[in-house]
This record gives sequence, structure tokens and C-alpha cells, in this order.
Amino acid sequence: MKTGLIMEGGAMRGMFTCGVIDVLMEQGVDFDGAAGISAGAVFGCNFKSRQIGRPIRYNKRYCADPRYASLRSLLLTGDLFGAEFCYHTLPDALDPFDRKAFRENPLPFYVGASDADRGEMAYHLCADGGEKDIEWMRASASMPLVSRVVSIDGKNLLDGGIIEPTPYFFMEKLGYRRNLVILTQPRDYRKKKSASLPLARLLLRKYPAMVQALSLRHERYNRHIDMIRQREEAGEALIICPPTPLQVKRVEKNPAALEAAYQCGRREAEGRLEEIRAFLAGK
Repeated sequence: MKTGLIMEGGAMRGMFTCGVIDVLMEQGVDFDGAAGISAGAVFGCNFKSRQIGRPIRYNKRYCADPRYASLRSLLLTGDLFGAEFCYHTLPDALDPFDRKAFRENPLPFYVGASDADRGEMAYHLCADGGEKDIEWMRASASMPLVSRVVSIDGKNLLDGGIIEPTPYFFMEKLGYRRNLVILTQPRDYRKKKSASLPLARLLLRKYPAMVQALSLRHERYNRHIDMIRQREEAGEALIICPPTPLQVKRVEKNPAALEAAYQCGRREAEGRLEEIRAFLAGK
């Protein structure tokens, strides 16, 4: 039975995910495949490149840099998270993404984004960590209303979390039937209807399917998580999530808050390590 690592998004709540996957890498826990959406894609790719500590390091170092994320970047470029800095300057020069290690690791790694025209998910197998893969990761993490649509492979893409909070059921269809799921909200979290829908109708008027998806996002999210919990009750999934809400903003400028979320992920993974090993072994 194939094992999968499934990573939710959540912007800087993704530091929790980074803490979990760093412990997994340190302890030699591996999977047959991995997949992430939004922050789960842009941070989770470091599991395939085996770069322990990289996301928390560069996020703490550059979180207050206006080139990384700022209102200035949003006004000048249309992206709250600066695309040139985040997806080129940073991984190419400032804290290099190990593309060679990513390419040579046989672990399949998938990312999911929302097709803005169709209002459905689009998935991509990241093969080498090259320019195309990076663009798909950017698309997966392009939050609605504060990011430009990313056009690639003939598709107009936005944040995958608009439609599916995790790639669980995509991976299940590929045959991954024993999945470790990293969520960035506590178990009892229930998403509420977005208050930004009037703005979405204005800014995304060219993409009515996205407006519709945003209007239903809370219902889809809650139903999706309920179904994963059912998989967990059946012994097919194991959920790792924060015990309480993470005290970190979606755009966090305080390195200490990022570190706290990261350490929370480490504690959860360390405390449940033997349970994780037993689950993946089918015991």
C-alpha cells in the first residue's frame, strides 16, 4: 500500500508544517509520494530536496523585507508576496533551493492550483525543481485578491486552497491509500464564509468560476476535512495538526512568531513519531 505525505496550505501557518517535515527528515521517515497545496507546496518542496531548516531560516531572515511581502509589493506588482524576490532572488541566490537534490530524489512531488477559468483543480508533477515547477508552486500559493493570476501550461491559475484545502483525494486516486496529513488548523476548526466576497466579485470579475468557488469555499473546506477524518477513523489517514490555533499572521513580520509555529510543528511530530512510524508500517 503506497504511503503519501499530504500538506495543507495556510500562508505562514505553514511554519508548523516545516517543523513537522524537518523532524520527519531528521528521523529518516519517508513516503512513496508527497503533495502540497499553497504553503504546503512552496514549503513542502524542501522535503523532496532534503533541505532541513531551510524554510524557517529564510522566512525568519526575510519576513520583514518589503521585497518578500508588503503592501508596496502589492501596489507595484500586483503580488503581496513579491514574485521576483520569492521565486527567483531568494531560491537562486540568497538561500539556494537545491534543484540537483530535488531532481535526483525519486520521490514524486505534486502541487495543486485552482484553474481560474474552470473553477476546478489542476495538478502538476514537479520533476526537476526547474523554472516550470517553480511557476506551478507560485501558482499554487497565489492567494486570491492579493496575487496576480499565473498563466502556465495554457491555464490561468490561482491558490489551490480555494477549491481543495489538501491534495488528499487527488493522491488517493493515484493509489496512495495510507496518508499522513499535515493540517495547519486545530482539529475543531471550522471555516466560515468569507467576508471579502464583494471585493472578490470586483477583482475577479473576469473569472466568475473563481468567485463562485470562493463563495462556497467554507462549505467545501469543512466537508473535505470531515472526509479526511473519516479516512482517519478507518485507519487510512493520520492527521498531524496544531493542538490550538497558531498565533501567527498570514503575513507575519515577527520572526519569533514564525519560530513559535515551527517549534509547535516539531513538538507534535516528535511526540507522535512512534505513532507515525507504526501507521506508515500498517501496524
